[in-house]
Amino acid sequence: MSHSHQFKMLAFDWDGTLFDSTALIALSIQDAVRDLGEDPPTLEEARWVIGMELHSALAKVAPNLSPKAYADLANRYRYHYLRRQEDIVFFDGVIPMLQGLKERGFLLAVATGKSRRGLDHLLKCHDLQDLFHDSRTADETAGKPNPLMLEELMQVWDVQPNQLLMIGDTSHDLQMAYNANSPSLGVTYGAHAEQELRAWKPLAVLDSIADLDIWLSSQVGSFK
Repeated sequence: MSHSHQFKMLAFDWDGTLFDSTALIALSIQDAVRDLGEDPPTLEEARWVIGMELHSALAKVAPNLSPKAYADLANRYRYHYLRRQEDIVFFDGVIPMLQGLKERGFLLAVATGKSRRGLDHLLKCHDLQDLFHDSRTADETAGKPNPLMLEELMQVWDVQPNQLLMIGDTSHDLQMAYNANSPSLGVTYGAHAEQELRAWKPLAVLDSIADLDIWLSSQVGSFK
């Protein structure tokens, strides 16, 4: 099969791209802000900050809160998220898609605004430690849209910017790829709308895991 694009590494965002967590994260943000006596953001406002580094996101949704209270706000967010966490699952079709991509020879990576502790917990819970070749989290590098996490992945795995494809559901993901001089794909089933995604010139914007799987199968070849 002839493919339009050749990539060595596929880097996936986690929440809202692989993991169906957008709604519960937004509700947890609202509850955390409310707990500290502030007016909560709308669901749309809460969804917009998903993917950002946690403290940056919380500062955005609670602008009147003193920076001294950000740690308390983050702790309340974690409380509400953890009590809902068992209700969160992968989008249908994610695991077979990832397994197929790995079998085709791609390096698979996660580039997420989650904490290292949070990501490792989920990888262990779902027995996926061996599915991904590598991962980077916001608390060990820099939050999106800073390109540092992608740059670190490229350096470790000897990948050039044009050999890495970033896949994500937010403009933060695609802006990070843009800042790293890497191409991207947007997906609309997560946190941000198609118009916001297209602003960062992704190769395509797709509406479902099924569409993403088809696009990656038909348009993308791997370096082996």
